[in-house]
Amino acid sequence: MKRFDSPKYNLQMPLFEYICRDCAQAFETLVTASRQPACPVCDSQSLEKQLSVFAVSVTSRTTAPAAGPCGTCGDPRGPGACNLN
Repeated sequence: MKRFDSPKYNLQMPLFEYICRDCAQAFETLVTASRQPACPVCDSQSLEKQLSVFAVSVTSRTTAPAAGPCGTCGDPRGPGACNLN
């Protein structure tokens, strides 16, 4: 889940990432208690929730190590499932 900060209203909105099981479209969407997520391409509600990846900005003179070999990225689907190959 990602958070979208709205400076105008001082709200945090939950953004979730999904992959549609019917058409394989990857997307993120705002999810609320009154709104069921659906694929923006085919309108299917057969979705697979993804592990959200976020970026952090830091000021440092050192660089982070590159992603390791397959299986070390932390993809919840297991080794070979990520797009880092």
